[in-house]
Amino acid sequence: MAQSHPDELLRRALALPPDKRLALATELLNSVEERQDERWEREWLAELDRRSAAIDRGEDKLEDWETVKARLRAELRAK
Repeated sequence: MAQSHPDELLRRALALPPDKRLALATELLNSVEERQDERWEREWLAELDRRSAAIDRGEDKLEDWETVKARLRAELRAK
């Protein structure tokens, strides 16, 4: 099955019973997530560092949740 065309693999996978499809989907998702976890963690930490530095330099400011929530609700009402 490893050399099958992706469309053929999909056709065969969709023919499986629901529990087998779920197990296969879980394994496929886990195989992608495991490889991405480190990269995503590095990128997220870099973004947090960037945002923190911007706040420290006075380029960005923090807003409390109540202020943000009120602004978002007002924007949604205006649509």
